[in-house]
Amino acid sequence: MSLIYIASVELPEHVQKGGFDHAAIHSATNRLYVAHTINNSIDVIDCSADRYLVSLSGLIGVAGALVSEERGLVFTSNRGENTVSIFTPGDEQNMVKIPVGIRPNGLSFDPQRGLLLSANVGNPDIPNSFTLSIVDIQKREMIHSIPVPGRTRWTIFDAKKNEFDINISEPSQIIVVPADQPDYVVRSIKIPYAGPHGLDLDADTGRLFCACDEGKLITLEAATGKILNMAELSGKPDVIFFNRLLKHLYVAVGDPGVIDVFDTNTYAKLETVSTEKGAHTLAFDARSHKVYAFAPQTHCALVFIDE
Repeated sequence: MSLIYIASVELPEHVQKGGFDHAAIHSATNRLYVAHTINNSIDVIDCSADRYLVSLSGLIGVAGALVSEERGLVFTSNRGENTVSIFTPGDEQNMVKIPVGIRPNGLSFDPQRGLLLSANVGNPDIPNSFTLSIVDIQKREMIHSIPVPGRTRWTIFDAKKNEFDINISEPSQIIVVPADQPDYVVRSIKIPYAGPHGLDLDADTGRLFCACDEGKLITLEAATGKILNMAELSGKPDVIFFNRLLKHLYVAVGDPGVIDVFDTNTYAKLETVSTEKGAHTLAFDARSHKVYAFAPQTHCALVFIDE
C-alpha cells in the first residue's frame, strides 16, 4: 500500500466545460496554487486544513503555477494572453504580468540568477512560434527568446548542472539550455518514444524521469542522456512528481483516471490508484507526503497520503 485517500477539497464549479492544469505548493504558507484553466483563475488551497481559500481571477487561459521557495514567489503561465505572472503569497493583489512568447505553458526557475523560463507551446499556424522565453524577474522583462524544434511540454531546472531541461513533444527529445548563457540550446537528448510530456529530476542521483504520451516512463542520466530504464504506464501521462525522501514517483494518467506509483530505486510499479477520468494533473507536498489529484468532473482536489 502506498497512496491512501484521506480527503476531498471542493473547488469552484467550472464556468464551462474544461478543467485544471499544473499546480505547485508554497511550503512556508501551506498554500497550494492550481491552475483552474477553464475559469481563467488560480484556485488556492490551505494544505494544513485541506480547504479551499480563494481564487485569483483575470489569468486568461492560465496553464500552470510554479513556486520558488528560495525567493518566496509564485509564477503562473497565462496561455490565453501570452504572459507570465509573478506575485508573493499573501500579496496577490500586487501581481505583475510580463509578455512572453505564444501560449506559455511549462515553467522552470533559476533562483540564483532570478531567471524564469517559459516553455511556449506556440501555434502551428504561425511560423517559428515554438519558443522558450527567458524572463529576468528583477528587470520584469523577457531578455531572450529561443527558437526550438517543436511543441514544448514540461520543463525543470537542474541546480547542480545549472541547466534548464525542456521536453519537446515532436521530434521526441529533451533540450538543454545553460543558465549562465540562456540564449541558445546547448544540446539535445533523443527520446525513443513519442511525446515526452511530464518531467522531473532526482537531484541526488542525477536522474531524469520522463513520461511519454506513448505510455512509457523513461529514466535517464541527466548528464549523458543514457537511458537507464523503461516502464509501462497505464495510459497517456501528463504531470509527474518525484518524492525525494520515499523515492517514489507519481504519474498522473487522465485516461482512465489513475496515478501510477513507482519505486525509483527498483523501477517497479508499486500500485495504480484510481482518481477520476480526466484527472491529468497533480500537486505534491514534500513535507506531509500528500498528493493532490485534480478531478475535472467533480471540480475537486482528491487528497492522498503516501504511507
